[in-house]
Amino acid sequence: MSVVVTGAAGDAGRAVCAALLEAGHTVVAVGSNEGRLMEVAASVRLACDLTDPAATRGLAAHVRDQAGPADALVHLVGGWRAGNGDDDWSWLEPRILTTLRLTTLALMDDLTASSAGRLVTIGSTSEAKPTWGGANYATLKLAASAWVSAVASGWRKAGTGAAVELLVQSIGTEGTPVETIAARIVGVLDGPAAELNGARVDLTRS
Repeated sequence: MSVVVTGAAGDAGRAVCAALLEAGHTVVAVGSNEGRLMEVAASVRLACDLTDPAATRGLAAHVRDQAGPADALVHLVGGWRAGNGDDDWSWLEPRILTTLRLTTLALMDDLTASSAGRLVTIGSTSEAKPTWGGANYATLKLAASAWVSAVASGWRKAGTGAAVELLVQSIGTEGTPVETIAARIVGVLDGPAAELNGARVDLTRS
């Protein structure tokens, strides 16, 4: 499979790219920092500002040229910031929601045409118990979750695609290890689409 991994230069992105390569997939690592991307194990590395609609629309063509049509999108762009004010919202919204929406739209035709299309994102357990101090983050993660559910709905009839959320409280030594996330993503790509589509998998219980 040709797998596009956004946010590839982060800790989770690096682990996911390495695991996907080891599993035999063609990995397209996408990030905003070309220098950091060069350190990521991948088949192809593409620098792109995923908050820019025009640049993101062009991403699908670049992926096709260098790795063939995308079969899967693993979206790992994100960030965390406490708060409920305008500045905090302006910092979080492009990272959590805009990048997901624009990247999905850019690759949607190829993912839908694939015999095993996949969209995998990282959701948050904070959606279930939002706090006023983290209101912006929880609201945006809930909106991102709704977007993934909408993609799942669009793929349900054909039964070949699967949109899946992996839920964590945090990522890293005090949360879900990046190795756990990487292994689960490899499993999602290999698993049965009809059973996986629309799933929200809580990795805090793994």
